[in-house]
Amino acid sequence: MDFKKVSELLTPALLLVGGLLMLATLANAAPNPNFHIYIAYGQSNMAGNGDIDPAVDQAEAPKNFIMLASHTANASARSGKTTQSIKAGEWAAAIPPMFHAFENLSPADYFGRAMVDSLPGVTVGIIPVAIGAVSIRAFDKDQYQAYFNGDGKDIKGWGWINDYDGNPPGRILELAKKAKEVGVIKGFIFHQGESDGTDANWRKTVYKTYKDIIDALDLDENEVPFVAGELLQEGNNCCSSKNAGIAQLKNNFKKFGLASSKGLKGNGKDPYHFGREGVIELGRRYCSEMLKLIDKTIDPDAPAVNLVDPSQSTVEDEPPEEYGPYTEAIELPGKVQAENYNKGGAGKAYYDLNKGNEGGKLRKDDVDIYQPNMGIVVGYCQKGEWLKYTVNVAADGEYAITANVAGDNGTGGFVLYMDDEQIGTEIVNKGEGFDTFSVVEGGKAKLKAGEHELKLEITNDWIDIDYVEFALLGEVPEGLTNVRFDMTEAESSFNLFDLQGKHVASFRAAGMDAAVRMVKDGIKGIRQGVYLVRAAGSVGIKQKVVVYEK
Repeated sequence: MDFKKVSELLTPALLLVGGLLMLATLANAAPNPNFHIYIAYGQSNMAGNGDIDPAVDQAEAPKNFIMLASHTANASARSGKTTQSIKAGEWAAAIPPMFHAFENLSPADYFGRAMVDSLPGVTVGIIPVAIGAVSIRAFDKDQYQAYFNGDGKDIKGWGWINDYDGNPPGRILELAKKAKEVGVIKGFIFHQGESDGTDANWRKTVYKTYKDIIDALDLDENEVPFVAGELLQEGNNCCSSKNAGIAQLKNNFKKFGLASSKGLKGNGKDPYHFGREGVIELGRRYCSEMLKLIDKTIDPDAPAVNLVDPSQSTVEDEPPEEYGPYTEAIELPGKVQAENYNKGGAGKAYYDLNKGNEGGKLRKDDVDIYQPNMGIVVGYCQKGEWLKYTVNVAADGEYAITANVAGDNGTGGFVLYMDDEQIGTEIVNKGEGFDTFSVVEGGKAKLKAGEHELKLEITNDWIDIDYVEFALLGEVPEGLTNVRFDMTEAESSFNLFDLQGKHVASFRAAGMDAAVRMVKDGIKGIRQGVYLVRAAGSVGIKQKVVVYEK
């Protein structure tokens, strides 16, 4: 046999067969045109603040509505059932809460449900990455690090960004690249602005967060719409005046939609968040806007999308949480955010008298965590309850102790222990109401350098706790000058704002006149300009405009 001739004859045939096999492989690997994927990002309203009705929202998600997990979490956090862990980058049933275990119903939930109802034959996937209270800078790849090390340092301490390896824009892009392999990135839904000014600079940054992803994915912005949602405008609200600025985003985007918040009610608890009905309707309005902007063509020959692993329903017991810092040891001098108590569960990291998290924020433990404004606090505190924290003291020395607290009647209070020895004095709220937080003194304490266990124990019922701060005497806390720690009860706490409403500093002074003098003398870190000095928790006559000239 002439093997050379056989080889010459076989080569074209083999190449043809190989080419056909390769084409078949590529065809099978091609993104499914009927799998529509949407990136959902922003702050707390997008992350989920509507009440969940388990019988309606968690009973069963539509089979053609799924999510790409943005972080590793036990599936029980999303379904109310004990099931195995869903890892970051895995597809799962879109059962609320989609964003974090401690959150609730998001507009993204009913956006997705409305989309699949409107487009039979289409599967909708959500990429959920949102963080409560953050500035838009948290999603800018060129600003997020500086933000979380600066203005957003307290939010970083909440631990939320750790779900995204400290890089929210990076996590969005990572997941979007994975999603693009199997489906089509059809659009973005966005809700943010309560923490920012919605001015031209904000609009420019919002567009940049979108464009950076579009460019990295090699997408055409003429084909990928962006739908923003208005802020709460009914009843007691914080930010309805910003909606005009949000509407102006239309000038930044090629394809833009605006989900109106007109007539949507809040939750009745704070001025920032929509209630359950408002969240559901807002999600449907996102859908209505998106349907105006996307190509709704359906490919009848495309295969069904089947990405959810059936093993996710396998029952497994959750391993007990090991005792230790919530994120990392808290550095002193600095603030101990009340909600960042240690991991480890009841009896080890905390003791709480009532079952369940009354405020429903941040964590799934029994500790009651609220969001009374744009911050997170521990509330509903009763005598005998306690929390523990792992702290790292930077240097030996004497430290001044203060705390930011609120409550009625001035009765609620707590004491602190370092390694089981009481430090400082009892800290008691000023009794100005649960909506008015004030900084109060807690005496002084001599601390040793190194890692220690701090315990906060409630001595009298009903006090809400934002943070406890330790300042090394002889050093300037909060970047301020001329701060004393021997003030009397008559002396007050003050906040400093620039003319854009941005909080610049907090400090103490013996009355408004002294506070004004301190600003005129130059608080460390402020630039020449005009500022508003306001007594903490006060309005009206307890504020003054001050001009600082170097």
